[in-house]
Amino acid sequence: MQTKHQIQQLLASAGVFPNKHFGQHFLIDLNLMRLMIDIANIGSDDIVLEVGCGTGSLTEGLAEQAGYCIAVEVDDTLAKIAQEQLTEKENVAVINTDILESKHTINGTVIEAIEQARKKHGPRLLLVANLPYNVACPVMLNLVTGPMVVDEMYVTVQKQVAERMTAKPGGGDYGTLSIFLSATGQVKTERILKPTVFWPQPLVESAMVSFVRKEEKVSRIKSMELFGQVINLFMGHRRKMLKGCTKFAGGELSEIDNWPEIFEQCSIAPTQRPEKLPPEDYIAIANLCREHK
Repeated sequence: MQTKHQIQQLLASAGVFPNKHFGQHFLIDLNLMRLMIDIANIGSDDIVLEVGCGTGSLTEGLAEQAGYCIAVEVDDTLAKIAQEQLTEKENVAVINTDILESKHTINGTVIEAIEQARKKHGPRLLLVANLPYNVACPVMLNLVTGPMVVDEMYVTVQKQVAERMTAKPGGGDYGTLSIFLSATGQVKTERILKPTVFWPQPLVESAMVSFVRKEEKVSRIKSMELFGQVINLFMGHRRKMLKGCTKFAGGELSEIDNWPEIFEQCSIAPTQRPEKLPPEDYIAIANLCREHK
């Protein structure tokens, strides 16, 4: 793993500086990197996905524990530096691409690399990363909803994002991300991080957050796609009454014409506000929509 000085030297040698457009803030506290690796409890058969590997600093530590590590970096120069730094790590693949093919799709090249790795190693996939600020939320949502899903996540994100990940019903931070994470697993803020543990220093605090997927929770959701549509419909109008939100239903939900019956079967008052509903209620609504469709 690399110190701040080493990272600065690597960038200086390449004639570049941290790119604000890509949300580049390098984690330079080696103790925190070791802590994240320890918390992840990576096994020798595990596949680790790292998004925003930068110069390959954290990647070095991940490679020592994982069966295989797929490090994704969108910045051409940083990807080249990482490849040079990790050239002796035979269980690491550095992929120079955007992790997102679109807002709702993980890049096909990354998915193919994961599928190939699973043929040689175990099926368990972990996301362990100092996530770039500008892609953190869509990356996590995609890796929770699928079709390619991670079993666990150990990430550093902006503190504001961490608060959205762990938010409870009724709070201002409660939304799509918190509903999906709570509905499919267990999410926990492990530690608040000061700006000084990054270079360059961000203007806000960050947090280290863990997520463990729970199959007993996931199995309650009959259709992840329809579940997402239900969340988007109601949380898109979070301060309206539920009965008022239904007139905006589109896609598959436009076929539903018995919303009052669905609310009644779920024991949910149609005058309730979407921001007050727990994830369990969204699951119940989505499952009944699937039956009634």
